[in-house]
Amino acid sequence: MSEAVLQLENIGRVFKQGQEKLLVLENVALDLRPGEIVALLGPSGSGKSTLLQIAGLLEPPTTGTVRIDNIDCSKARDGKRTEIRREKIGFIYQFHHLLPEFSALENVMMPNLIAGISKAQAKQKAKELLEKMGLRDRLSHRPAKLSGGEQQRVAIARALANDPVLLLADEPTGNLDEQTAEIVFKQFLDAVRDRQVAALVATHNNELARRMDRIVQVRDHHLVAE
Repeated sequence: MSEAVLQLENIGRVFKQGQEKLLVLENVALDLRPGEIVALLGPSGSGKSTLLQIAGLLEPPTTGTVRIDNIDCSKARDGKRTEIRREKIGFIYQFHHLLPEFSALENVMMPNLIAGISKAQAKQKAKELLEKMGLRDRLSHRPAKLSGGEQQRVAIARALANDPVLLLADEPTGNLDEQTAEIVFKQFLDAVRDRQVAALVATHNNELARRMDRIVQVRDHHLVAE
């Protein structure tokens, strides 16, 4: 069995509000392996987004250990955490967050250019990703000229541009109508499985969750398997 690319051990998160402490997560443990797609369920406010932020090294846990690609990230300095995010993690959000002044192709090129890859290589890679997402005829379009589903497919391609080992998605189809969500989600699954990326996907959609490899749920501050 492949070694886990995401390991969360004994994760706890407490927020302070004045003199009060708000417990969000407690004793959370989770392993994700290459090519595994895990659905993360839970009602609004349960801690799903907080867990994704911790897994993505965007906020530290109060307790516990985060390992990504066998690197202990828990005590890493900000610069190292940024490096790991850039090289090993892709993020997809409910809202695409594309740069409006750039074309679809340029948006997907951006992570590679930031990572120091040549413009020619970044362009070729972005073109291949967008073509696989069914956007061959939309490469030069800016986000305002794309439909909601097309915008989200560009965002998925951008998240995969740096060949991450881990993909974190927060309601990736939550802003789309049912028919468009189905198309985008199928392409998302195909792309993740084709690249053998480990993916953790927060969603409220039980039907989509059942099509992933397994389901975990945040319940009473803990993570439980369904």
